[in-house]
Amino acid sequence: MARYRDALPQLAGGVFLTDAGVETDLIFNRGIEIREFACHTLLPDASGRQALADYFRGFLELAASLDLGFILDSQTWKTHMHWAADLGESADELRAANEASVRFIAELRDEHASNAQPVVLNAVVGPRGDAYAPDAEIAAQAAEEYHAQQLAWLAATDVDMVSALTFTQTDEATGFVRAAVAVGLPVVVSFTVETDGRLPSGQPLGEAIEAVDAATDPAPAYYMVNCAHPDHFFSAFGGQDWTRRVRGLRCNASRLSHAELDESETLDDGDPVELGAQYRDVLKTLPWLNVFGGCCGSDIRHVSEIARAIRN
Repeated sequence: MARYRDALPQLAGGVFLTDAGVETDLIFNRGIEIREFACHTLLPDASGRQALADYFRGFLELAASLDLGFILDSQTWKTHMHWAADLGESADELRAANEASVRFIAELRDEHASNAQPVVLNAVVGPRGDAYAPDAEIAAQAAEEYHAQQLAWLAATDVDMVSALTFTQTDEATGFVRAAVAVGLPVVVSFTVETDGRLPSGQPLGEAIEAVDAATDPAPAYYMVNCAHPDHFFSAFGGQDWTRRVRGLRCNASRLSHAELDESETLDDGDPVELGAQYRDVLKTLPWLNVFGGCCGSDIRHVSEIARAIRN
């Protein structure tokens, strides 16, 4: 049974951590292959499942040690029909993978029941297509109809909320939000931006947030930015009203562009201490931020530095 679906605790304040770049950490730091970059494919295998559990336990223990809340993500970023052919999985198998992933993180939450602060189960959903280079424009209605399938599967689980992670298009985000609202799931939209702080379409981040709010009345619980380095978007934050809709950051450790990251065969893990200091600087501009984690190239070192920097 969902614990926080009716009242997300991060909306009431307090600091919440997330994990980091799970795929890049497992692949580059731990030598684990991930088929089609889809972490749910690790769950049926005992060693893969153990690797995922060990990865998330580190972050849960970090949050507990600092008396912070934690947003615990499912492995459902690619468990929707766009990827079915690549994964060789049917709709029934994808539905089962969504359900298994939520059960997995629910078990981890139960294992860490002694954590004093809330652990929120978050189902992560990726865009319909490449998160770095969108395959095609998707109209809001088409996106609503498409994402409704996976969101209906997730609504029947114990998940507390859903997040549209690494989204690149306003209309797709709008459709996703509408589909989430239709099945009663609190929804967060996390956009990714290029090195110029704009979405791949060229749209400024603020305009994208305002457009989704205007089209959804505004339904998202809040917005985030992920899969971009702070240097890529910090200049977009000023005194505009839309910035108050942003509550969280999950930044890349690397300053490389998405195209450069896509071509890289080595891991650019940046500087964890510098990244923590940059989060602290962003927090000075947006003091209402309270959800912090990492994305590509980052790991427990980066999130530890981020947590200590913002607490200080």
